[in-house]
Amino acid sequence: MTSTDEPTRVALVTGGTGGIGRVTAERLARDGIAVAVHYAGNAAAADEVVSAIESAGGRAIAVVGDVADEQAMAAAFDAVEQRFGGIDVVVNTAGIMLLAPIAELDLADLDRMHRVNIRGTFVVSQLAARRLRAGGALVNFSTSVTRLQFPTYGAYAASKAAVEAMTLVLARELRGKDVTVNAVAPGPTATPLFLEGKDAAAIDRLAKAAPLERLGTPADIAEVVAFLAGPARWVNGQTLYANGGIA
Repeated sequence: MTSTDEPTRVALVTGGTGGIGRVTAERLARDGIAVAVHYAGNAAAADEVVSAIESAGGRAIAVVGDVADEQAMAAAFDAVEQRFGGIDVVVNTAGIMLLAPIAELDLADLDRMHRVNIRGTFVVSQLAARRLRAGGALVNFSTSVTRLQFPTYGAYAASKAAVEAMTLVLARELRGKDVTVNAVAPGPTATPLFLEGKDAAAIDRLAKAAPLERLGTPADIAEVVAFLAGPARWVNGQTLYANGGIA
């Protein structure tokens, strides 16, 4: 790639093979953004996303790393910068959801969610704060369950409340750098992560909870991310609830 054909903007999407992550990566690519599709263990899935983006005329690479490992993620950021010349957008969709009543939750599951959802978001946010170019955007992921208080979601919601807190503080800490920092808080969204373990009655009940009477789709969430990643330069230090009006 020569200097004359460098993309104007570059994005790194963590969890880029997941339900929301993949659709977000493809959505950003349609805006002309070069995309680094991050994965933790499934290289074939990442390559599939890259191929889909390239087949549609976009630019993409796959990068690997444990989001909670600062050295691995620094290497991932290095790979993006070496390939595309810099990073303008970081979208942090990587996360896990393990559900149980608080009184019954295995503390090993709490530790797993803490490591991925809190430490992982912190590591990626820290790197983004250091490396995003002026005009850049960091988009972290929370959840509408921080407002909905669904039973069994206590530990997961707690991990995402921590994501909101660090996101809103970081937005203020980056004063003067021309970098926006926001969180997206999806409501019930039809992804494998959300649908796993739920019967048809539970899914139907959640679909009817929003005034729009349906589950969200990954494309719904990707539109919000694209807004924050591009034109929404005056939205900063906010949590955007993308949930169809459920809360």
